[in-house]
Amino acid sequence: MSLEGKKIGFGITGSHCTYEAVFPEIEKLVDAGAEVVPVVSYTVQSTDTKFGKAKDHMQRIKEICGRDPITTIPDAEPLGPIEPLDCMVLAPLTGNSMSRLANAISDTPVLMATKATIRNGNPVVLAISTNDALGLNGTNLMRLMSTKLMYFVPYGQDDPIKKPNSLVSDMTLIQDTIEHALNFKQIQPVIIERK
Repeated sequence: MSLEGKKIGFGITGSHCTYEAVFPEIEKLVDAGAEVVPVVSYTVQSTDTKFGKAKDHMQRIKEICGRDPITTIPDAEPLGPIEPLDCMVLAPLTGNSMSRLANAISDTPVLMATKATIRNGNPVVLAISTNDALGLNGTNLMRLMSTKLMYFVPYGQDDPIKKPNSLVSDMTLIQDTIEHALNFKQIQPVIIERK
């Protein structure tokens, strides 16, 4: 399937260590002809870490997408009836945002954009990156896996010895997952071995 002309929302949450794996995948979507609408959580906007400064991440997102990221709930809300998306991607999706989404809480721009996309009956692609997916957040993961319109980028344990509850999606499979999701199909296999 061609992504030419598709309007893809791309929600980025606070798994800062995963940005270097995610940003090239956004570039691939742009190169494939998609219109990428970036939406960022408050953490992305304001948190400096050892993985980089918030302002630098924001600038890079703007350069890749050719537009300023959506940074507020009111600016994300029109992605429902006024400016609908063909698909909404959340990558990386932290355990914190995953738990909110699974419990219908839309208190960030990313979650509001997601809610707007679901309201339109369009697919949502989730690329998880959380140290707690096989812990307390496992309930939320399973709830989303059984929810209509939710499609997962294949994931696996990134470090079973040191972080046995951690799961991370293979970010290189974001585009393939989107292409399947636009046909309302889940790419398979969902659970993969990560090396």
